[in-house]
Order: sequence, then C-alpha cells, then structure tokens
Amino acid sequence: MPGMEKFVPKVAPVVLRRREELEILAFRHPRAGTQLVKGTWEYGESGEDASLRELAEESGIENASVVKALGQLSFRGIRQHWHFYLCQVPGDLPDSWTFFTQDGGGHLFDFFWHGLNEPPGRGWHADFQRALFFLRRRLQEDEQL
Repeated sequence: MPGMEKFVPKVAPVVLRRREELEILAFRHPRAGTQLVKGTWEYGESGEDASLRELAEESGIENASVVKALGQLSFRGIRQHWHFYLCQVPGDLPDSWTFFTQDGGGHLFDFFWHGLNEPPGRGWHADFQRALFFLRRRLQEDEQL
C-alpha cells in the first residue's frame, strides 16, 4: 500500500470464547479506557510471533497459538496499521482476571469477556470500537458468529 511505510505496524491478538454468544477478550486500561490487546510489531518478528508475545506481555497468557490472520485495519489519525490474528488458548480462561504489565512503566489491566454482538460502551476507546466493528464483520464473513 503506498504511503503505509510511515505507519507503525501493530499486532492485535484476538482471543474468542463461546458462551451464550461469541465473546472477545478485552481489558480496562487504568488510564486509556477499554481496549483489546495490541502492541508494536517489532522488526524481525513474524506477525504470529509478535501477536503471541504481545498477548503474553499484556495478559499473562503464554500458552496460546495463532489460528489464522483476520485482516488489517489502518488508523490514519494515529498513523498505525493493525494486523489482527485469531489466537487459541488450550483449556478455559477465567471469566475475569487482572494482570500487571511492565509496558508503559507498569499498569494493572482488568481482563473480561465482551459479547461480540454487544455494542461497546462509552468506556471503549474510539479506535478499539472501530476494531470491534471490523472484527464482528470479519468473523461474520467466516460464519463464526
């Protein structure tokens, strides 16, 4: 894509579970609202490796594997290009948990499951609201919803 070289590449590992409906792993950042796991794709890493690293760094989940790429989304305002990867975790994850991440000087993230068909509440950061709508459409195309 012309002009994309000035955008910072990011990876966003997507973890899903099915209860009454399909749910996506999300967290509350103490200063930046409700988000999905996302981080910088470091030079020399594959997208899959970067996704698994970010998932471990931000959530503590270290036994995941990448199932497939889900697509990409550009954010002109923040000059980022997000690459989404569907990740699978063996066994069941808790309904909620907290994880202390070293990123940004250290933060306590509060993880929970968000129904993918539920509208994001006001606490959701606008970029992540856009990402949720993108993922909902993409997973509907895959008939996962």
